[in-house]
Amino acid sequence: MRVLIAVALSLVSLFSQADEHDLLYDLAGWPQQREHFSAALVAAQQRYQGSLPPGVYQALVDNSNRRFAAQAMDQRALDSLRRNLPDPLAAIRFFDSPLGRAVIQSEVRATSPAELNRHANGLPQMNASAARRALAQRLGKALPAREAGAEVSLALAGVAADSLSQMLPGLSGLLGNGAPQELLGGQRERLMQQIDGELENTLLYVYRELDDAQLGEYVAFAESAEGQIYFRAALQAIRAGLLAEPSAAQ
Repeated sequence: MRVLIAVALSLVSLFSQADEHDLLYDLAGWPQQREHFSAALVAAQQRYQGSLPPGVYQALVDNSNRRFAAQAMDQRALDSLRRNLPDPLAAIRFFDSPLGRAVIQSEVRATSPAELNRHANGLPQMNASAARRALAQRLGKALPAREAGAEVSLALAGVAADSLSQMLPGLSGLLGNGAPQELLGGQRERLMQQIDGELENTLLYVYRELDDAQLGEYVAFAESAEGQIYFRAALQAIRAGLLAEPSAAQ
């Protein structure tokens, strides 16, 4: 009987942990952000439609739809979050707070298709006090925004490379094994440098509706030990969802 009770308690603990990660996944806006990525994927596919032969274009669409299937992306990201964030309670407490909800609302709005289309040529330059700019700079150092942005950009660019490799299998042999992905991987540092140059203004724009006190509280969470553990796990979850190669994503 004691063994059965122990097993039952273990199962309850496992189910509770799974529910906590599911809750965090929803609270932190992951499903909405994945929907926005899916919309960006469709836009990326459409950009190639007029410049590729029909067969190559269809392969591009089929390959990218298979790689970035919504349910599979969510599952990979959530599984990664469970592996890399054993205790999600601190993150749940933050994102379930009024400030956390305001942060996620700002982030989800910033990546919406309408917002991306509106600012396709760049974000407006934000006017801010020196103190607020200092908060944005601290936040930029605490968040994995450069790395995450580069992974998303490379994933979308990789749609064409993956399809090219499939349609022209001899290309990899001519350029070296896995050459298309290696070429994309070589862009990672350049992308992060480009994001870094625009990061302060981007953060000021995304969180423009947070007052200085709220922004300061968010910075404090992001810089805390609990915040850093969450954001490291979140970056790994992004990479897992996008199927980025672990060796190239370090």
